[in-house]
Amino acid sequence: MAVIQKFEDLEVWKESLKLARLIYTCTKSFPKEEQFALTNQIRRASYSVSANIAEGFGRSTSRDKLHFYTIAYGSLLETKNFLYLAKELEYIDIIDHELEQVISCQKLLNAFMRPLKEKAKK
Repeated sequence: MAVIQKFEDLEVWKESLKLARLIYTCTKSFPKEEQFALTNQIRRASYSVSANIAEGFGRSTSRDKLHFYTIAYGSLLETKNFLYLAKELEYIDIIDHELEQVISCQKLLNAFMRPLKEKAKK
């Protein structure tokens, strides 16, 4: 198994970046009055996922890494919440594709954090 040298090689980072791109695309049609509210919030939450994965990767201790990966997970759930809200407000009709990407990221991030959580328990 190859050792990953840079965060750009992480599958979880690649998928979270894909999620942010999906969010940017789907929010283009949000009402103009939401530009500085929901549009801004969901975009910030979505790009925070990949940003915190990248920052965590650069940390030297497992505890520091886990801290940033946990923040990334929180941002992922925040993104998911805002998708549901956008659907409730009828800003988007279907969120299946975006939710599928969120769930994919959740699974990858959980698997990615699992060894660090086990190490932290010891």
